[in-house]
Amino acid sequence: MKILVANLGSTSLKYRLFDFEGGGERQLAKGGFERVEDHSSAIDSCLAGLKQGGFVRSASDVAAVGFKTILARGVNGCVRLDESVLAAMEACYGLAPAHNPPYVQGIRSFAKKMPGTPLVALFETSFYQWAPPAALRYAVPGEWHEWGVRRWGFHGASHKYIAERSAEMLGRQDVAERVRQLYVSGPGSEPAKPDLRVISCHLGGSSSITGILNGLAIGNSMGMSPQSGLPQNNRVGDLDSSAVPYLIREKGMTVEQVEKILSKESGLKGVSGGFNDVRDLQEQAARGNGQARLAMDVLIHSARHWIGSYAWQMNGLDALVFTGGIGENDGAIRRGICANLENFGLLLDDAANDRTRREEAVISRSDSKIKIMIIPANEELVVAREVKRHLQAKRGK
Repeated sequence: MKILVANLGSTSLKYRLFDFEGGGERQLAKGGFERVEDHSSAIDSCLAGLKQGGFVRSASDVAAVGFKTILARGVNGCVRLDESVLAAMEACYGLAPAHNPPYVQGIRSFAKKMPGTPLVALFETSFYQWAPPAALRYAVPGEWHEWGVRRWGFHGASHKYIAERSAEMLGRQDVAERVRQLYVSGPGSEPAKPDLRVISCHLGGSSSITGILNGLAIGNSMGMSPQSGLPQNNRVGDLDSSAVPYLIREKGMTVEQVEKILSKESGLKGVSGGFNDVRDLQEQAARGNGQARLAMDVLIHSARHWIGSYAWQMNGLDALVFTGGIGENDGAIRRGICANLENFGLLLDDAANDRTRREEAVISRSDSKIKIMIIPANEELVVAREVKRHLQAKRGK
């Protein structure tokens, strides 16, 4: 069974092809296209490249195309894409303006190019279906909650991979198996020892932190939209709800102006005065740019806030995991997050932290009570696995 996973941007298409024949799983190919004006032509180029490489003979060799979709009104989990699901995604354009429109456009292009191939979505909100109700609720009237004003949580594919892989690395196969079966059979029964406490830090251009207890998410730092939680590269993160009406009333700004600034000119970019790449921020900080240093400190402070919250909720911590572009590569950010936590039993191995980039590793000291890990993100593999399980469940296998 070959499954193609497509990652769609407004002007990009990235893809990976996985093969699950014989009970194994292999990545056969990956590639992408930037400055895409038409997803249809990019899909043609993708399929042509796969044929030329000998990975498929025709589009019919692809059992399904999987998508890491963000948010849809009234839809969650791993689902077959049809017009009703696309309409539910369109209803959330205002909450995910950078993500939903290109996905809907690209999915429709795939449907035209590959009409006989199932298109399957794994929504980023899926991993939080079993979080405690209190963790998903804002203190708003009940009707607002029913309208969707609630904490959804995002980066679900990334955090689910961390939940499964960290359990394997910690010798908890019972928890890893529970995570593998989530979207097919639900959370099932408690693991053999219900005491595995992991915090997953997905840090990149878009960042979030999730607490994971016995394989299940207890919450995510992002809330109703990917706009919330930690400061993003150019999105604000958490903000007092009074800020928007204040700017409208007192400063004469329009809703559109405020929304644009909060989603495009804020976050690390807003604090630093124009820099949103951590590598640039570090270079600027080294040159004495105090605002660049402050932007990194704000990110570190916010990460520590959420880590502390989830560690308290879970009555302790067994592993702290870093993933994502910043989490996997930036030793300085990791060091800042882990600093001065000796009384909690968290001890970073500075040498291991400084030398490790983009590889799976334990970077805590041998005498640390809490494991500190780097696990490279593998969201596409999670999507491919879930699409495979979805197809098998539909076929009764």
